[in-house]
Amino acid sequence: MSSELTVHATIDAPALAHGRRCRCALHGRRLFTGGLLAAAALPGTALAQIPECKRSSFTKVVSAEQLEQAANQQYRQMLQQAQSKKALGPKDHPQVVRLRTIAERMVPYTADCNADARNWKWEVNLLGSQELNAFCMPGGKIAFYYGILSKLQLDDDEVAAIMGHEVSHALLEHARERMGKTTATRLGIELGAALFGLGNAGRMAGDLGGQLLTLKFSRDDESEADALGLILAAKSGYNPRAGVTLWQKMLQASKGAPPQWLSTHPSGEARIREIENRLSVVEPIYASAQKPPQRFGPPPKSAS
Repeated sequence: MSSELTVHATIDAPALAHGRRCRCALHGRRLFTGGLLAAAALPGTALAQIPECKRSSFTKVVSAEQLEQAANQQYRQMLQQAQSKKALGPKDHPQVVRLRTIAERMVPYTADCNADARNWKWEVNLLGSQELNAFCMPGGKIAFYYGILSKLQLDDDEVAAIMGHEVSHALLEHARERMGKTTATRLGIELGAALFGLGNAGRMAGDLGGQLLTLKFSRDDESEADALGLILAAKSGYNPRAGVTLWQKMLQASKGAPPQWLSTHPSGEARIREIENRLSVVEPIYASAQKPPQRFGPPPKSAS
């Protein structure tokens, strides 16, 4: 997916606010973040021992701390923009409660794959856009767009499949890897130019925040996030078979023109077959996982 962070003009503010002014609920987000950090310290099965948790050496080219700071800045700006349009879901909105409940079940397993995730300040928010989109930025900043929940009528297992996929991008540091490759390439070009007196070798890659706005993951990145995401969802007690129904719904909604969230993903039946081929591995994980004590329904269906 692209990490485009602009809150689009097409919003569903009444659905988010239930006819009342949208409240930012900063205090609620702090409580939620604290709960997730506490949960992340709980023991879990060592996901880092499986291939799905391996990360590229290119991640070392870009500072994780700087990237997470840039991501946090962009996320804060995005939330402020959404709030100004009354398009930021309040903490008591049923879908915000739903998303945060699913995240609280999933976050405890993230540090087993990436130890740094234990120190991330996790957040989950709902944006009142009709776009079919969701993302998790470096450092655990998650957002779902209202449209993906309402138009696709996602059940909890399907929401967990999306969340697991997006969280996996952050755990595998795909954004850092993409930027690392770009930075290494640009640095090589600039060093060569300096040797021939053609440029300034001190000029590095552009602003990290600006790169986050336009970043697209590769198909390999997407497949890796699918594989790890299924495991995270299964360990959290959500049926990994929902990965198949999710993508069937996404393909039906796209009608031959993939939405932004599918723009760089493996396409169609090939992706579904890949997920089905992994079910024999993740279904035993799901069978032994503690199941959620509470289930939530999707919001009212939005017009296409």
